[in-house]
Amino acid sequence: MSDTDGKKPLGLRGRPGGGNVKQSFSHGRTKNVVVETKRKRVVVPKSGAAGKSGGGTAGGDPSRRPAGISDAEMERRLKALQAAKANEEAEAKQRAADERQREEERERRRAEAEAKEREEREREEAIRAKEAEEKRKREEASKPKPAPAPEAVPGQPEEPRGAGKPSSAPRKVERDRGNDRDDRGNRKGGGDAAGRRAGKLTVNQALSGRDGGRHRSVAAMKRKQERMRQKAMGGAQEREKIVRDVQVPETIMVSELANRMAERVADVVKSLMKMGMMVTQNQSIDADTAELIVEEFGHRIQRVSDADVEQVITGVEDSDQDLRPRPPVITIMGHVDHGKTSLLDAIRNANVTAGEAGGITQHIGAYQVKTDSGALLSFLDTPGHAAFTSMRSRGAQVTDIVVLVVAADDSVMPQTIEAINHAKAAEVPMIVAINKCDKPEANPDKVRTELLQHEVIVEKMSGDVQDVEVSAVTGKGLDELLEAIALQAEILELKANPDRAASGAVIEAQLDVGRGPVATVLVQNGTLRQGDIFVVGEQWGKVRALVNDKGDRVKEAGPSVPVEVLGLNGTPEAGDVLNVVETEAQAREIAEYREQAAKDKRAAAGAATTLDQLLAKAKADETVAELPILVKTDVQGSSEAIIQAMEKIGNDEVRVRVLHSGVGAITETDIGLAEASGAPVIGFNVRANAPARSSANQKGVEIRYYSVIYDLVDDVKAAASGLLSAEVRENFIGYAEIKEVFKVSGVGKVAGCLVTEGVARREAGVRLLRDNVVIHEGTLKTLKRFKDEVKEVQSGQECGMAFENYEDIRPGDVIEIFEREEVERKLD
Repeated sequence: MSDTDGKKPLGLRGRPGGGNVKQSFSHGRTKNVVVETKRKRVVVPKSGAAGKSGGGTAGGDPSRRPAGISDAEMERRLKALQAAKANEEAEAKQRAADERQREEERERRRAEAEAKEREEREREEAIRAKEAEEKRKREEASKPKPAPAPEAVPGQPEEPRGAGKPSSAPRKVERDRGNDRDDRGNRKGGGDAAGRRAGKLTVNQALSGRDGGRHRSVAAMKRKQERMRQKAMGGAQEREKIVRDVQVPETIMVSELANRMAERVADVVKSLMKMGMMVTQNQSIDADTAELIVEEFGHRIQRVSDADVEQVITGVEDSDQDLRPRPPVITIMGHVDHGKTSLLDAIRNANVTAGEAGGITQHIGAYQVKTDSGALLSFLDTPGHAAFTSMRSRGAQVTDIVVLVVAADDSVMPQTIEAINHAKAAEVPMIVAINKCDKPEANPDKVRTELLQHEVIVEKMSGDVQDVEVSAVTGKGLDELLEAIALQAEILELKANPDRAASGAVIEAQLDVGRGPVATVLVQNGTLRQGDIFVVGEQWGKVRALVNDKGDRVKEAGPSVPVEVLGLNGTPEAGDVLNVVETEAQAREIAEYREQAAKDKRAAAGAATTLDQLLAKAKADETVAELPILVKTDVQGSSEAIIQAMEKIGNDEVRVRVLHSGVGAITETDIGLAEASGAPVIGFNVRANAPARSSANQKGVEIRYYSVIYDLVDDVKAAASGLLSAEVRENFIGYAEIKEVFKVSGVGKVAGCLVTEGVARREAGVRLLRDNVVIHEGTLKTLKRFKDEVKEVQSGQECGMAFENYEDIRPGDVIEIFEREEVERKLD
């Protein structure tokens, strides 16, 4: 059987995998290209040929089979060839289907592009027609009115209108239209339409990307078309200008001024440059210049002071129906070591004293106690040492009731009197707790009697001040003390509004290594919640966490609740007021204003303003010796107390100057400052980090650590005493009377004397008295006994004396002999 039976010849077979592809070129030209995919020719033996000739399969014909190939292998190969051919035919069909789909998509896109271009051309035709019509109307309006036509002559035919001189406007328009187009029908030149067409992004350009450049976005093209359309339809309508009330402080940045006016910064800078001020957007201008700029832009100005930023935290008057009962705040005051903390310890059933260095309270502690009756009491424990006077003063300012602790065996002491004065100044009711009544030497009546001297009359003395005899050791009288506090709180009728923005006082502040700045805050009004934005003194922050006195995290804290607040950007001062504001911008602005005001105040206090002040300052700097120190503490209250204690050390000759004080560990920066000033670094309950220790060893800076304020004050006082000049004391050791005056060659005048009292020594100082008036003071040049030089001459013996550089001596003069002794001075 031949290869051509029932088949087309191989050379005349159709193009396998062929198809038409339409290529797009620039200027809208296209071209159809025939694409042919060639396939490898596969020759397969025909099964019929072997059957006709030999009556078997092709696999069984040894003459048609390669040598060494079995029938099974030959059949397997034939099946593989048939499967490959079937796969190729399926792939060819799929390619043809894909090509047809792509061609349909291209045709659809081409039709959309042509429809869009046609729509654009129609729009442009309408715009040009409208422009031509408007131009014709303008020309007609500008032409003078034609003269009235002459009357028609009878018998003469009337000339038709427009027959004499044809109108040139339509032809000119048509000519302009014709000349304004190229051979593709597009507008030529730099007109508006040409600009629109030049910037248009067609579908073909977007698909092919043959330009290789970056195209404008579709949104930008739409905005440009909208602007061009508005311009063609008579121009864009200008928006009505909004006149704003612009608040202008004493100084304001250019960018901030533009922001408040809602104007472009570049326009504001340009206006300032026209006024002759070459400024940038980050520079500040004064209020007068800002007023000119605001008026130039058509806005209204509102001059405000820098202090007006604090108006957002002004006090809000609470109505009576919003007020709710709140727990009382009790401050425990008294002299040092009178048992204040131990008493609070007994009330709380917790060992607070054990954590204090030397058993002395160094910080203000805030605790909340629940009594057996279920009433909540907020306690503030204040230190009793005299150096912590200011801390106790702050405690009295935030408290409702003062518990004055007086030891029954020690009675009224100086700090007890100070606590009484603080309580009276704050107009706070007082309860006297006579502690240590368990001791044998306790005498409560003596305490009551001594309190009378300070106008504190207890109830047992027919007064109105409650007094309770207690013992922190045995627990005696604690229930009576709590009852007295509850009774006093009931009389006060303490109320607060918990549903307003929170405000409170900072009892203590410290810099924690793991948690950052931490402030112990006693909430006075409102409810402080997690996430609130607040400003406290010169610092601000956002409440990251609230920790109560038991160390547990809470979500909110109401009135009279002490909590630790985390989330500050810096360590505030103890005693600062915390206020919750609405936005971070307000908090930052208030904090920056307060910080600048504090800097100005310090600068004004340290600067001499008059010549007399300058002279006095220079004189003081020359005569007063200074001991510079650098103080780092664990909490803000301790830092403040140490600074006050340092200010009290010194006299007219020496003083202690605190170069820097801060909260937190001693750092390398502190060591650098101490080295430059020659000052030691004092750490109170803090330590230096590793780089600081290494730097201190290299630079020879002394670091001293303390945990009790007594030791710190004593050491600094001793160091300051070393700067005092030694005191010179004179000890009179004898008197001598001049009997005769001799003149000795090579020596000068020598006085023959009789030692009448004491002893005469050659190293001692002498004064020459004549009629009990000192006429000379100096030293002896020589002291002789007979002809021998001696060191001293006893009373009743004669001797010869000669003065150094002085010879006006006479018989009868008295010589006073004394020795000088230097005595080290100490500060009181």
